[in-house]
Amino acid sequence: MDKKQQILLINDIAGYGKVATAAMLPILSYFGYSTYSLPTLLVSNTLDYGKFNMLDTTDYIKGVFPVWKELGFHFDAIATGLLASARQADYISRYCKEQTAVGTPIFVDPIMGDEGKLYNGMTMDSVRSMREMLSVADLCYPNYTEACLLTGRPYQPEGVDQATAKILLDHLRKLGARSVLITSISIDGQTCVCGYNARSKSYFTLPYTEIPVHFPGTGDIFSAVLIRYLLDSYSLEESTQKAMNAVWKLIDLNKDNVDRNHGIPIERYLNIL
Repeated sequence: MDKKQQILLINDIAGYGKVATAAMLPILSYFGYSTYSLPTLLVSNTLDYGKFNMLDTTDYIKGVFPVWKELGFHFDAIATGLLASARQADYISRYCKEQTAVGTPIFVDPIMGDEGKLYNGMTMDSVRSMREMLSVADLCYPNYTEACLLTGRPYQPEGVDQATAKILLDHLRKLGARSVLITSISIDGQTCVCGYNARSKSYFTLPYTEIPVHFPGTGDIFSAVLIRYLLDSYSLEESTQKAMNAVWKLIDLNKDNVDRNHGIPIERYLNIL
């Protein structure tokens, strides 16, 4: 692996909590990547606390891209997460298209909701924004709820069968993503991650045992570990399994934490990744 590869994280920054940029940057830096950030939102704390304050950075982002272009900055990979609006998504997706044209892979985590509903502060505008981002994605990885929101298909709390999961994957591909994962989906009674690998033109399913606790930021940890292995030339299936293993281990080690709304204190556990 070229340790000098440069990764841009386009995601929110929480003042209090190990989520989004605060979760991904330490992991990717630990693995030797030069990691940079473009904040989409400044958030007072994780949304799980119920009360929060947000600052939309769209006007700031609009001014950043021309400066970077003039300075000749280039990134070897771009990972996007929570977005503030459809207007912001338009600026970001156009920049990603320019970067794709020179060979930069785009990884899109369409952060919007879970357990059949949108997160606090998210709206249907968020859904439209993420559909825009899928049009430039080399890989997207929504959870089951987000996959339903993106495709307009009904959320089934009892889970789906294999055929329905395949339909969801194909709908996400029609929105523009080349490869696709759906995380936290129950297929035929088994919780798993399912996916489509554009390189091998194959579908796959990776089961796991769920730990019944919730932490914000686990999707960001999954994203960072996934990207690390993909950039190191592991297959999508291998990279996904390694990311799943890392998240499961971290949740297991922290499942008795008193304040889980804060997220997982990732810096304490970098050595086990």
